[in-house]
Amino acid sequence: MTRLPFAALPFTASLLAAAIALGSSSLCWAEHNEAITPKPATAATQAANAAVLKELDFADRSDFENAQRGLIKATPDLVVKDADGRVVWDVSVYQEFLQGDAPDTVNPSLWRLAQLNNTPGLYEVTDGIYQVRGFDLATMTVVRGDTGWIVIDPLTTAEPSKAAMELVNSELGERPVTAIIYTHSHADHFAGVRGVVSREQVAAGDVRVIGPEHMTEHVASESVLLGNVMSRRSQYMFGFGLPRNAQQQVDAGLGKGVSNGTFTFIEPTEEIAETGQTLTVDGVDIEFLMAPGTEADAEMVFYFPEQRALLAAEILNASLHNILTPRGAKIRDALVWSRALDEVLQHFGDRTDVVLTSHYWPRWGQEEVRDYIEKQRDMLKYLHDQTLRLANLGYKRDEIAEAIEIPDSLANEWFNRGYYGTIEHNVKGIYQRYLGFWSGNPATLDPLPEQTAGERYVDAMGGAEAVMKMGQTAFDEGDYRWGAMLMNHLVMAQPDNQSARELQADIFEQLGYQAESAPWRNIYLTGARELRNGFDPASVVTTASPDILAVLPIEQIFDLLAVRLNGPKADGLELDIDWHFTGDEPQEFRMSLDNSVLRYRNGIDEGAEEPDLSLTLSRDVLNRVLLQQTSLGAEIEAGNVTTEGDVQILGQLFSLLDNFNPTFPIATSAVPAEENDG
Repeated sequence: MTRLPFAALPFTASLLAAAIALGSSSLCWAEHNEAITPKPATAATQAANAAVLKELDFADRSDFENAQRGLIKATPDLVVKDADGRVVWDVSVYQEFLQGDAPDTVNPSLWRLAQLNNTPGLYEVTDGIYQVRGFDLATMTVVRGDTGWIVIDPLTTAEPSKAAMELVNSELGERPVTAIIYTHSHADHFAGVRGVVSREQVAAGDVRVIGPEHMTEHVASESVLLGNVMSRRSQYMFGFGLPRNAQQQVDAGLGKGVSNGTFTFIEPTEEIAETGQTLTVDGVDIEFLMAPGTEADAEMVFYFPEQRALLAAEILNASLHNILTPRGAKIRDALVWSRALDEVLQHFGDRTDVVLTSHYWPRWGQEEVRDYIEKQRDMLKYLHDQTLRLANLGYKRDEIAEAIEIPDSLANEWFNRGYYGTIEHNVKGIYQRYLGFWSGNPATLDPLPEQTAGERYVDAMGGAEAVMKMGQTAFDEGDYRWGAMLMNHLVMAQPDNQSARELQADIFEQLGYQAESAPWRNIYLTGARELRNGFDPASVVTTASPDILAVLPIEQIFDLLAVRLNGPKADGLELDIDWHFTGDEPQEFRMSLDNSVLRYRNGIDEGAEEPDLSLTLSRDVLNRVLLQQTSLGAEIEAGNVTTEGDVQILGQLFSLLDNFNPTFPIATSAVPAEENDG
C-alpha cells in the first residue's frame, strides 16, 4: 500500500462546506471584465406576456389590500450589513425598478407577485400578533406575551433577524424575547435565531425554544449527502448571481430572495409531538397540529384561541408550492399534504378569523380563510389524483404534464398560481414518487447520456451548422421550447461552440421573460448568463455553521466521507481506523475500507482485530477541523489528537476522497467526454 506523507492530512471543511451551503452573491466574473447586457423581449415574448393580462383578473386588488393591511412602519430602503460592513440583505434595490405595470421582460402575473412581496416593514395582524415581512425569504411573526415577545420563525440568518427584532422593539416598545417557536425544519425558519436570542439565555432558562418533534435530526440531515449539487442548483433556482432588475431577478417566489448573513441554530428545548397538544407560552395559549411529511419532514401548524388566529407554517402559501423542488430534494407527498390541510379545516376552520403563514401576507375573514384552505387543499389533491388517473390510462410522465387541465375554480385563484412550485414539476414529482423516473417506454430504458446523445443528434441533423440554422429558425418563430431542445444537443456535443452557447442563451432568456414561476425565471436567466459570461465564482457562498455542526451526528459526517470515496481508486485497498470521541457522551466507531466501500460501525466489537490506526479526540476538535479553523494533522502535532498505529493511513484514505466542485457546469455537461458511454 502506497503511503502519503504526514503533511497530506487535510480533513478540512471541504467535507461539509457545500453540504450545508446556502447563500447569495455579488458579481465577480473570472473570464470577463463586464457581464454581457441582457437582450430585450422579442415580439413572441411580448405577445405571450400580453396574453397573460387577458387571461387573469388583474383588476382584483384584494391581495394588495391584504399585503398593506395593518402597516405600522414601512422599510423600503432596508439594507442590512454584518459586523464587517458587508451587505447581507438589500431590498432597497427593488424600489428602483419594481413600480408600475409589468415590462415586456417579466410575466405580468409574476410582476404582480414581485410587487406584493416588495412590502418590507412591520405589520399588525390582529391584537397582540405582528409580522416583519421583507427582511428575508421568510416572514418573522412576533406575539406579545405577558412579559415579552414570542418569536416565530426567526429568518435565515442572524443579521436580518436582529434588524427585524430591533424594528419590533423600536415601534412596539422594548421587551425581552421569552420564547422562540420554529414552525418547521427548513433553514429560512430557524437559522437567524441567534440574531434574536443567545445560547446563554436559552441555557439559563430565560427563553423557551419550541419546535416540532424530530426537528433537530432533520435540520442536521437536510442536504448533507447531496449538499454540493443542491447548493449549485440553488444558485440557479434563487438567482444568486443575477442582478436585481427588470431583465434579471425580480423575485424568488416565496419572497425577494435569501439573505447572506450568519447561519445559526439553537436546538429546541421542548418538542411538540401530538396534534391537539397545547401549551401556555408567556401567558399565551397555543394549540398545535402536527403536519410532518408535507412541506417539510418536521412541520407543525398552531392556533391562538384568544385571537382566533391560525398560523399555518408553510403548508399554506400565496403560491402553488413545490412537490419536487428544482434545487433537488426528496419528493413531498401531495396526498399527505392535502389531507393535512383538510385536518386543519376540521380543527380550526370554524373558529379562525385570520390565517397567517411563514411567507407572504395574512388573510382575514372566516369565509375567505376557509376558501383559501379548501382550494389549496383541493389543488394538491387534484394534481395528485389526475396524475395517477392519466398514468393509469397509459400517459407517460411528460405527457401528463402537458395534458393535465386545472379547473378554473382552482386555476384562477391567485394563490394557486405557479409562482414558486409549478404544475409541470409537481405532476412529474407525483409521477416519480409512485412510478419512478422511467416512462415505461423501452426506447428510454437505457438512453445515451446527454453529451453522447448530443453528438449523435448533431450528426443526424446534418452537423453543427444545420442545427444552428434550425435553432435560429425556432428562435425567430418564437418556438423557444423546441429551440432549447435543439440547441441543447449542440451545446452538449460542442460546449466550446460560442455561437451555439449564445443562441441557447438567447432562447433561455426569452423563456425566462415568459415564466410565471420565479424559480423558473431565475433558472433560465442564470443559465443564459452562465452561457454568455462563464461561471460567477462569487455565487459560491457556504454556511458551514458551528451551530449546525454541533448537532450533526458523527454518523452523518462518516456517511459523507463515504459518498466522497472514489470507488475505482480504492479498488483493492483495505484499512481499518478506530475513532474514539471523548466527552460527556463518549462514542467510538470502527471505520473500514474494503471492496471499494467505506463503512463504519457504532461501537467496536470485542475481540476485533487491531486497527491500522486508532484516533482519540474530542468532538470539539472535529468541529474545528470541519470549519477549517485547523487541520487534523495540526491537531495531531499539537497533541489534541492521540494516535496509535500508522498515522500515514489517514493520508492514504484522504487521497481517495473526491473534492466536490461547487462550480460544475449545468447548462453544459460536467462529464468528461471520455467517460460518456457512446
